[in-house]
Amino acid sequence: MPADSPGLAHDWLDHDAGPVVRPYAVTQGRVAPTGGEIDMLAFVVATAPVDHRGARLQPEHDAIVAAAWEPIPVVELASTLDLSVGVVRVLLGDLRSAGLISMHEPQAASRSHDVDVLKAVVNGLRAL
Repeated sequence: MPADSPGLAHDWLDHDAGPVVRPYAVTQGRVAPTGGEIDMLAFVVATAPVDHRGARLQPEHDAIVAAAWEPIPVVELASTLDLSVGVVRVLLGDLRSAGLISMHEPQAASRSHDVDVLKAVVNGLRAL
C-alpha cells in the first residue's frame, strides 16, 4: 500500500523503524514489575481472558494474554511480541496482579546455588 493511502498516514508510525512508541510510554515509566522479580526463563500461562471492565490494560497486555494460552517462556514472549524483556516483565507484573496469568519458574532458577560447586568451577577454570 502506498504511504499516502488513508489509514497509514500516522505521525506515530515510521515505516522503516516501526511504531514510534517508547518503552517507558508502554510501561508508564515503570521499570520493575509489581509483585516481585520475574525470571527470564519462567513460563507464562494465561489463566483468564482479559476483562476490560474497570481494568487499565493496554493492547500489549491483550497480546500477552493471547500469546500465553499455551505455556511460553518470558524471553520467547518478548521476541514474539517484538518488545524488550524489561517491558514484558513490567506488563507481566500487571497481569499477574490482575490474576490473568500464572508464572512457573524452572526448578534450577528457584533453587539457591551451592557455593561449594561454584567455587570448584571457578578453581577448575583458573587451573586451565
